[in-house]
Amino acid sequence: MIGTFFNVAMILVGSFAGSYFKKGIKPAYNEILTQALGLVAMAVGINAVVQHMPKSHYPVLFIVSLAVGGVIGQWLDLEKHFDNLVGKYSKPSADGKSNLAEGLATGILLYCIGSLSILGPIQAALNKDYTFLFTNGMLDGITSIVLASTFGFGMAFAAVAVFCWQGSIYLIAMLLQNSINADMITELTVVGGILILASGLGLLNIKKIKVLNLLPSLIVPIVVVGVLQMF
Repeated sequence: MIGTFFNVAMILVGSFAGSYFKKGIKPAYNEILTQALGLVAMAVGINAVVQHMPKSHYPVLFIVSLAVGGVIGQWLDLEKHFDNLVGKYSKPSADGKSNLAEGLATGILLYCIGSLSILGPIQAALNKDYTFLFTNGMLDGITSIVLASTFGFGMAFAAVAVFCWQGSIYLIAMLLQNSINADMITELTVVGGILILASGLGLLNIKKIKVLNLLPSLIVPIVVVGVLQMF
């Protein structure tokens, strides 16, 4: 868990630094930073899909995952509940489009859905190797500075999600040992990459997608691959 603690600490430090810089940043700069984040999110999402799609042994699983997960998320209306939860802390930007809820959704996806964030806890649990998590922590620290400079210190709440996410993966890896395989990680990363891409589209105001309502899609490939490999 040392690597996860480092990752969380870097997000907190980055959020503090970014929120401090935010005080002296003009609205025009906030806008360009938001656009930069949108481009970064799209690039990270596309890269994840392009890298892992060719490795997939279940080429239609991501379609099923998004469809089933989207229906479940819409039924639970996760986006509405999430917006209500952070709404009282959310302050619209000068253009009235960027707020904490959107920033947290983007941040959580960027921090949690990626090869380093998924493989890191597994490597730490099985091999006591923290290289991936330390590397991921540095990247997340830089990302959190940019995010917090746009959305404020509330971005620090994303650290809680990162701790729960990586901590859960670490504990599951410890319990299951060799049961976690490359296929699960590949399918999860493909779906996650698509969600990050969708988040980038929202930040760039190209298309507002209810990304939070699609989050249950991340559970589907894990369940499906696990069941299929039992036979």
